[in-house]
Amino acid sequence: MNISERIEGLFEEYQRQRNSLTELQRRMRELTATATSPRREVSVTVGQSGVVTDIRFLTSAYKRLTPADLTEVIMATYAEAKESVMLQAEAVLAPMLPDGVDARSLVRGTAGTDAFLPPEPRMTTSVREILGMGRQRQ
Repeated sequence: MNISERIEGLFEEYQRQRNSLTELQRRMRELTATATSPRREVSVTVGQSGVVTDIRFLTSAYKRLTPADLTEVIMATYAEAKESVMLQAEAVLAPMLPDGVDARSLVRGTAGTDAFLPPEPRMTTSVREILGMGRQRQ
């Protein structure tokens, strides 16, 4: 394989990755989850980033709750919906990540610096060969 073919292959791979990222972004934007309190006082819907998009009082049962109890029910239901959407985000993101990058920690904001910028840049073997860098250290 000559250098032109290698470069062309790299550009094709770049375009595939770019298209995959566009699809990933679309799928992430569409994530949503709804949770309902155990006694059906309230349902809470959240979007991809855990932002509340809807709260519904399903029955009049919420009227019998004290303000503190209602707050607790809403917050617990919100937490359940948010957890559900985070699990969905992890599942969507995981197949797109390089080996060794944890989708859970990335989605939850607990990933370390190495998840974003590893000590050495990630490069395909062919790029390393072109640059004379040898094999990538793991």
